[in-house]
Amino acid sequence: MGLIEAKGLYKQYESGESETVMALDGVDLSLEKGAFAVLSGRSGSGKTTLLNMVGTLDRPDRGELMIAGENVLGMSRGERADFRLKHIGFVFQAYNLIRVLSARENVAYVLQLQGIGASERLKIADQWLAEVGLEGLEHRRPDQLSGGQQQRIAVARALATHPSIVLADEPTANLDSHTGEALIELMRRLNEERGMTFLIASHDPVVMDAAKVLYTMQDGKVIDQETR
Repeated sequence: MGLIEAKGLYKQYESGESETVMALDGVDLSLEKGAFAVLSGRSGSGKTTLLNMVGTLDRPDRGELMIAGENVLGMSRGERADFRLKHIGFVFQAYNLIRVLSARENVAYVLQLQGIGASERLKIADQWLAEVGLEGLEHRRPDQLSGGQQQRIAVARALATHPSIVLADEPTANLDSHTGEALIELMRRLNEERGMTFLIASHDPVVMDAAKVLYTMQDGKVIDQETR
């Protein structure tokens, strides 16, 4: 069994007056541990909805979803929150950093939620900030850093808990092309050197070119899969 096993996922949303949108239309997906996979497709193709399903932030109307050997659709809301904390790291398009906290404190915060002691979580935070190239910037707040540096904090925060999978939603969207390329190179390096599993939703050609497995989505369906 793969790290992620999704079968027949359907999700429908209400849009406007009595109109419905089929966000996911019978999606099947199987992803192995250690993959570097990208969900590609136009805006509205369903890739973010699918990413949110895998991240247990949303639930399908019907279907099956196993992650790390667990049936996440059978969990309560609290159980899903605990599962996310233990197994899933998120990298968001808008960074989602806490503005009043330093880079180190942003990374350490998620470790605090896991119950890790103060000295240990700061040590881990500093190690990951160094890993993503931010050594010496640990005490700077987000507004004192560039967009690329803020996104690297987000990557360090996502990885610090050693998640089973890292989910990234359009991680290069707010970055210039050079910074975006550097971010994807960093993610690929962490994937190759540390065996970390990534699933990224993006229509950025740079991200798509870096994929080891490329899924193409259209109208809520996975219409193609390419393994490289």
